[in-house]
Amino acid sequence: MAEANSEARWYVAHTYSGYENKVKMDLEKTIANRNLSDMIFEVSVPMQPVIEVKNGVEKKSDKKMFPGYVLVNMIMNDETWYVVRNTRGVTGFVGPGSKPVPLSEEEIAALGYRASEVLVDFAIGDTVNVTQGAWKDTIGVISEINEQKRTVTINVEMFGRDTPVELSYGEIQKLK
Repeated sequence: MAEANSEARWYVAHTYSGYENKVKMDLEKTIANRNLSDMIFEVSVPMQPVIEVKNGVEKKSDKKMFPGYVLVNMIMNDETWYVVRNTRGVTGFVGPGSKPVPLSEEEIAALGYRASEVLVDFAIGDTVNVTQGAWKDTIGVISEINEQKRTVTINVEMFGRDTPVELSYGEIQKLK
């Protein structure tokens, strides 16, 4: 388990060229399967919009900013290092030897990333509907919001008493 005072940083994983999106998808699946969403928060393949002109026709598309690299916002420990390092298509972390070096706040800001700010349209006390997962179609009231883990806790009535259930932001929708 991660220490309570540790905080997530952005690390750069080197991949085989052309495998960036596959690595992102595989890593996101592994995070879900191993319940690591409280340690690995985001996997990103930074893109930039480009306009190509071919035969006099403008075509907008997205181009990878760093071909061969994937950014991972995570709490670095033996388990998370192992999971990322052993994802098919990953050749290693950027850093001397096998020691990953996190990006600095300045480097992250230069890439246009903000410090994991997530804007949500719900607050403690709001009634929400669960839109997916084991609790789909359950209605509950938010009793707690964990911004670091991007989860909310709602109370669900089970066996005649309130039971707290933790859900990710993406699993709920505020009732109007």
